Amino acid sequence: MEIITTVKNMQTLSGKLHKNRYIGFVPTMGFLHRGHLSLVDRARSMSDIVVVSIFVNPKQFGPSEDIKSYPRDFKHDRRLLEETECDILFYPDVEDLYPQGYSTYVEVEGFDTTLCGARRHRHMRGVATVCTKLFNIVRPQLAVFGEKDYQQVIMIKKMVSDMNLNVEIVTSHTVREDDGLAVSSRNIYLNNGERKDAPVLYKALLIGKRMIETGENDTGNVLEAIREVIEEKKSSRIEYIEIVDKESLKILKRIDRPAVIALAVYFGTTRLIDNILTVPGGISKECSGKC
Repeated sequence: MEIITTVKNMQTLSGKLHKNRYIGFVPTMGFLHRGHLSLVDRARSMSDIVVVSIFVNPKQFGPSEDIKSYPRDFKHDRRLLEETECDILFYPDVEDLYPQGYSTYVEVEGFDTTLCGARRHRHMRGVATVCTKLFNIVRPQLAVFGEKDYQQVIMIKKMVSDMNLNVEIVTSHTVREDDGLAVSSRNIYLNNGERKDAPVLYKALLIGKRMIETGENDTGNVLEAIREVIEEKKSSRIEYIEIVDKESLKILKRIDRPAVIALAVYFGTTRLIDNILTVPGGISKECSGKC
């Protein structure tokens, strides 16, 4: 595996590879886990060359969020990527990606008014900006993202379409622990009690999904049922639970189309997100990918 640490060197190499090799790309913030590795495997199955980036992006952290506390372990990440036969690891410095005087940002309208975008100041703008920069540097033909960050995936697809970027966005299913908890770098911060409580998120999402798919179309009823299940756990503190249109992410008052139940919940001081796709009862399953 080749490790590249500068934008210039990555651009030079990707320019050469892009001429006759199909490049698959997985952008990450490091502290890799099974979820990340599943994305690398997906990219490997669809590409000639796999590039993984590790970059803790300061532009997607809000003013009240401590970027210094984000978990990092480069030696661990390097070993895992070598075992997955990643071809190139792009590991740039902040100063290289955002040099002094940097003032250009990418903002996809509407994504800062819902779900995580409405709660984390300039978070979505930071994600859109760094993905645009990484796409321009690495020049992949495809990039793989996980469905756990569903809002980000939808925004990036919209950005790629609007900006005519020549990259296919591929999504991969959320990887879960045996008890249903979505694998996340943040799980390391959970104490024993919080870790025991956290699987309630997936349990609650499944209850909501089941209600919708068996005919419940009142958003309030579904949200109330989900909330009650989560609030049984004393360590939980709900930030939001929303039911939104699968494509537009607009909040649904009545569930009459393919939807996503999305939530963010604190366990102690650790913020976890999760989501689940659902199709209302009476709507054909084939509609879930076309409506």
